[in-house]
Amino acid sequence: MHITLTGNLGSGKSTICRILESEYGFEIYSTGKVQRKIAEELGLTVLEMNQRMCSDPSYDHMIDERTARISREEADAKICFDSRLAWHFAEKSFKVFLSVDINEAARRVFNDNRGDVEKYKDLADAKSQLIARASTEDARYREIYNINYFDFSNYNLVLDSTTCTPEFLAERILMEHDAYVEGDGFYADHSCKLLIGPSRIYLPGTTNAFPAGPKTAEKAYDATCALQCKKAPDGNFELLNKARITDEYPLVQMYM
Repeated sequence: MHITLTGNLGSGKSTICRILESEYGFEIYSTGKVQRKIAEELGLTVLEMNQRMCSDPSYDHMIDERTARISREEADAKICFDSRLAWHFAEKSFKVFLSVDINEAARRVFNDNRGDVEKYKDLADAKSQLIARASTEDARYREIYNINYFDFSNYNLVLDSTTCTPEFLAERILMEHDAYVEGDGFYADHSCKLLIGPSRIYLPGTTNAFPAGPKTAEKAYDATCALQCKKAPDGNFELLNKARITDEYPLVQMYM
């Protein structure tokens, strides 16, 4: 089964895809790769394709349809789609959303050399632009596709990349993918598994679950787990290592 990988800006999607490609043999289909192929077939440059997409939604739909076709025609191939909306169009995929704290996302993109396309004066500017871009994309997806991109119930796995290495995250995605394909009981009983850093967990009407964490959320960037997750039936959170949170395994398991 294919993997579709999406998530917050600055969450590390491209880095994880490079690891899936180089270490695990996945072929990566990014939106850019699909777009370049369509532009070539139409006799357009990528710049011309981008310009047309700004005013004509039919070009977006071309990419969407090509994504769906690839997923059908190469159903048995080892493919990961690195795309904002491939989860919505690819058939029979394991849908992963990478979440990240907005302050960490701003730090990453500010320190990353992204050329003239993305330039930031300082961390505050990076944070402001990321929030604005996320809001714009959310509104666009609602208008064109009538979908709520930040509704975690769209996905099989929500994975917090804030404090984890890309290598750890890539390995975890594959572990969860295999469990999903094999019919693991958890995925049979719940619509979505959330593996979230404790400092990002908030409970409605209370202070955050773990005292070390912040007491407010950046609601403008993405929907926090506080508003979307549920506690386990016994009222407690399950620690993945069954004992304590460590730097090696810094995630708490929750579900929807």
